[in-house]
Amino acid sequence: MALISALLGRGLQHFSEAFPGARDCTSAGMQRAIRDWFRLYYAEEAGPEEDACQRIPCAVVSKLQKACFAEYEAEVGLVGSKGAFLARCQEELDGQRKKAMQLAMIGGEAWLKPVPGKDRFYWSVVRRDAVAVLGRGPSGRVTDLLSSEQTAANGGVYTLLERRRVDEAGFLTLENKLFYSRDGAALGEPAPLGSLPQYARLAEEYTYPEPLGCLGMAEVRMPLENTVDGSADGVSVYAAAAGLIHNINHNEWLLDQEFDHGAIRVIASDDLLKKRRDESGRVVSRELPAGLFTGLDEDPETVGITVFSPALRDASFLARKTEYLRNVESVLGIKRGLLSEVEAAQRTAREITSSEGDYNLTIQDLWEVWERADREALRLCGVLGQAYGLCGGEGFDPEKDLAISWGNGVLYDADKAWAEIMQMVGAGLLKPEIALAWKYGLPWKTPGDLEEVRKLYMPELEHLEGEE
Repeated sequence: MALISALLGRGLQHFSEAFPGARDCTSAGMQRAIRDWFRLYYAEEAGPEEDACQRIPCAVVSKLQKACFAEYEAEVGLVGSKGAFLARCQEELDGQRKKAMQLAMIGGEAWLKPVPGKDRFYWSVVRRDAVAVLGRGPSGRVTDLLSSEQTAANGGVYTLLERRRVDEAGFLTLENKLFYSRDGAALGEPAPLGSLPQYARLAEEYTYPEPLGCLGMAEVRMPLENTVDGSADGVSVYAAAAGLIHNINHNEWLLDQEFDHGAIRVIASDDLLKKRRDESGRVVSRELPAGLFTGLDEDPETVGITVFSPALRDASFLARKTEYLRNVESVLGIKRGLLSEVEAAQRTAREITSSEGDYNLTIQDLWEVWERADREALRLCGVLGQAYGLCGGEGFDPEKDLAISWGNGVLYDADKAWAEIMQMVGAGLLKPEIALAWKYGLPWKTPGDLEEVRKLYMPELEHLEGEE
């Protein structure tokens, strides 16, 4: 799917020919930022005078993802054949949740695309740099999206372009176009969809008979405000610290230079650092590396070359690196020491309960992001499953029939809360039936509810009351 990014970088000439009138609504500055976020994470192309060995984006994404899903559980409460079908879909979705959240943290947005199977939907995660956003609605949700898929076959490369458009009434239209080229560097010539067996059943254009209200994919979008261009595009979880991360990479490069050169600086005449040619054009002297040699504008015959070797400045460099990491923590609103204290142990969601302020809110926001995506994904499974004949038409309410628990996480400590409730029971401030109903999620507002709790969890108390 990386072809879309390549096409964007070449001015959309093939893209516009495939879909006349279509235009990517992402600004040029936003496209540069997205490419930079992915380069920082994957360290594919380190910038000049940068060393990405610290991999700060990887540390940020990994820490947040671990804290988010440390004690996550999801369960479909609907019974019957449709409940079993949705439970299988949820099982597959759970297998992709970490990848989806990580890619959303990196690029600001990602999409969970359902792929129909024999008895369930599988999930493909679509990353932000692999799509072209052609339209957004008033709320910022994508209403027109183009993605690509490449397959090597028949001595060349086939490229499938899939466009998804949803109109104001919520009806989704799919367009599929296949192209063939020898090297895959360009789209090439149009080819029939039946050229490859996996695309033989695809329609060139199809509109779903029932309104889906979305692109047929569940969106995973970071809740951060766009600080790149102020648009509705999602931004990376470390977008605000991108400049700092580049400075850290440059700082690491400088430190490497210090150790590689043994902290030696060679002071030489400025003339020695310049290339000089004779009348025939032949180079008679070559430029010396400026990182190692310091030039002085003096007479080379009187100054010559002097070696200056101070002590290694590792302490000052390392102190500045630590301060950079602390600045990243402050900018992103994560717990102090999570990145800057290299000796610190890994922390789970349970262990971060001592955090204050922004870090707790960061994790809570991530929980809300995944809950919305999870419920939307299962809602699509219910609708599309019926359309594909994979499940029946029983009703499914994603808000009521999908239970998501984040465990003993950062919003509250369940053990501590239970201990406080038991203290209230012991002090006579709360009925034990209400405490048990809270613990096991049972109703307690009516006398009948409390009686049911006593029957289920308080048999010994009933026995004692009978003896009295």
